[in-house]
Amino acid sequence: MALIVHKYGGTSMGSVERIRNVATRVAKWHKAGHQLVVVPSAMSGQTNRLLALAREISEQPNPRELDMITSTGEQVSVGLLSLALQEEGVDAVSYAGWQVAVKTDSAFTKARISEIDDKRVLADLETGKVVVIAGFQGVDPEGHITTLGRGGSDTSAVAIAAVMRADECLIYTDVDGVYTTDPRVVEEARRLDRVTFEEMLEMASLGSKVLQIRSVEFSGKYRVRTRVLSSLIDPLMPLDDEMRSGTLLITFEENEKMEQAVISGIAFQRDEARIAVIGVPDKPGIAYQILGPVADANIDVDMIIQNTSIEGKTDFTFTVGRSDYQSAMGILTHHADENINAEVVLGDPKVSKVSVVGVGIRSHVGIASKMFRTLSEENINIQMISTSEIKISVLIDEKYMELAVRALHKAFELDQA
Repeated sequence: MALIVHKYGGTSMGSVERIRNVATRVAKWHKAGHQLVVVPSAMSGQTNRLLALAREISEQPNPRELDMITSTGEQVSVGLLSLALQEEGVDAVSYAGWQVAVKTDSAFTKARISEIDDKRVLADLETGKVVVIAGFQGVDPEGHITTLGRGGSDTSAVAIAAVMRADECLIYTDVDGVYTTDPRVVEEARRLDRVTFEEMLEMASLGSKVLQIRSVEFSGKYRVRTRVLSSLIDPLMPLDDEMRSGTLLITFEENEKMEQAVISGIAFQRDEARIAVIGVPDKPGIAYQILGPVADANIDVDMIIQNTSIEGKTDFTFTVGRSDYQSAMGILTHHADENINAEVVLGDPKVSKVSVVGVGIRSHVGIASKMFRTLSEENINIQMISTSEIKISVLIDEKYMELAVRALHKAFELDQA
């Protein structure tokens, strides 16, 4: 008998029929003798609907009240799923995050988990119950309901699995695993049987929407055996087949024992913007003077390049999300003359980032040159480059993004099993 955590996304919970399918699947696992904790998201579209209602009343809703409102979506899901399980003859009980309790800090709408009290859950499991816990939410030290940010149910599930030392955490989504790239861009994209935590973290941060970044961080840090698989397959398929489906996240050490491709995937982000601050004094502290006001506005900065000094002047270029472009340009234009003495601030909101990801980059030479040659052959100009141990990213014109992804996918033979 194993302790298994199931997590179901909004699409999996999108209708009464799909909730019944989830209940059939969970019942199958339970009847096979496993202890089950289930963490569902709100029904698809529900969180957006609740946010829209709040913004009809207030243009800038109070974050505490937003958490009170949006947390109800998951509470509806756990109640409905528990009822569906009971109809399957399974003894099930549902809990909101604050009833478990999932304890967090007080950063409303983006809280972080500090502790999970699993005594109540363990007691229920010992009596044979399936425990259904609302994802995405918790409670702060003052007793206020908090939420973990969009996609937070993934984080809830992995955190619960870590605390309870679950044998496996299964993340059920509307796709059947992690692919070498988005199949909507490259038809030949191939599902990966295994991917390392490090690679998955890079792919999640670089635009892959399969798993939420913080859930991957939890998985890797606490070595939670995590599998991504589809909830849309037959809920009555043989258990052994289901346990081998999808994509398993593994450690780098496990990966070293196997023959793996040098590159695991091509990730991309469409909605990037580039900002260049031209002709600033090349002196200590200039980077902070440029990026400090941007950070104070809660704008994330990604790729950064500072040119070599020429006659005491340098250029400073960086990227932000396209949704933050106008705000960042406004801040820097305001500070250009008065604070940083820049000659001009230039921007381009129509760029995209494309990345090759793979732990093999650590030990294989020539990956960067192959990437750059491939883009050159497609006449795609590279505007910026950034690297880590297991990824190489380039910034290119938005209109070439899909061409670049397809060319790189072919060049690194990712369509080959």
